[in-house]
Amino acid sequence: MLCLGIETSCDETALALVRNGQCVESVLATQMDIHALFGGVVPELASREHYRFVGALYDELMRRSGLSLQDVDVIAVTRGPGLLGALLVGIAFGKGLALAGNKPLVAVNHLHAHLLAAGLEQKLDYPLLGLLVSGGHTHIYRLDGPDSLVLLGRTLDDAAGEACDKFAKMMGLPYPGGVLLDRLAQRGTPDVHLFPRPYTHVENLDFSFSGLKTAALVYLEAHPGLREEGRLIREQGIDVASPALCNVCASYMLAVAETLSIKMHRALEQKNSAGINGIIVAGGVAANTQVRAAMQNLADTVGKPLLLPSRFLCTDNAVMVAHAGELLAERGFGHDLSFSAIPRGQRIPDDKGRLERTLYPDFLPCR
Repeated sequence: MLCLGIETSCDETALALVRNGQCVESVLATQMDIHALFGGVVPELASREHYRFVGALYDELMRRSGLSLQDVDVIAVTRGPGLLGALLVGIAFGKGLALAGNKPLVAVNHLHAHLLAAGLEQKLDYPLLGLLVSGGHTHIYRLDGPDSLVLLGRTLDDAAGEACDKFAKMMGLPYPGGVLLDRLAQRGTPDVHLFPRPYTHVENLDFSFSGLKTAALVYLEAHPGLREEGRLIREQGIDVASPALCNVCASYMLAVAETLSIKMHRALEQKNSAGINGIIVAGGVAANTQVRAAMQNLADTVGKPLLLPSRFLCTDNAVMVAHAGELLAERGFGHDLSFSAIPRGQRIPDDKGRLERTLYPDFLPCR
């Protein structure tokens, strides 16, 4: 089966072709330089850039692959979560292709696509425990299959990636702050006592990073020189960073990584994690050096294999969307042309009001 994937949830316009779990070709256009002028993603600009890029990227994808719409078996498009305007551009383009080519269409949950991306590089032996950690989300899932994911915990406020980006912004570092924070942290020595592990005293699997962000703000107000140095890095580059600033970055990232590890270890100890065969870590923050190290240490401690996608598959891309779409289509799931975007996701509780199913209620059999 050849699946065309379309991803426009935030500020990356991406298309890819996946056949039988293998990437045939992919293309991507980033908007990073545009949004850097504003210190973050501007939704209206993101939508316009998607509109400007998506048609040309489709033509380039088909040119590189030597294929055409006629060769595609199913089209997968990100439905959400994401920015509403950005999602609508990709959805409209996908619907247009499906209508023009008379092709089946699958609307994909962006978060679940991230979690399933590890299956592009290694076999997934279900059930698995998954950590989705990105700029907008920090979730823990139990995965019993590509179409059976149960939400066990989520962030109550800031996501881990958002907390990193905001800390970098508080220091005066340029956008995107989380990536630069990782690079600076690699040069430093962390102080394990400098920042708290927020919300870990609560015996559930939810996260809250607002307290960590507040602690960091208090620290920076007491050390104004770090902010001056951050602005200097913005002008002259990372090489002017002092050991003190690098140490603070390393300490902050260690607090984030250990918080994630504590909650994941707690999840593995609960009864609904019985029979777990491995750990998946996915999403943009899964590319972070200290997060990857903390998750590897956890996996070694509990004796479970760690499934980490390559760094390209951690960030937003269309390969994961095409892969997820292919898996769902193989199981008979699809959509007609009436589905809409769900920018904030959709929570579907079970009879106890706690769980989330992966499938939207309007899934239809693929034709």
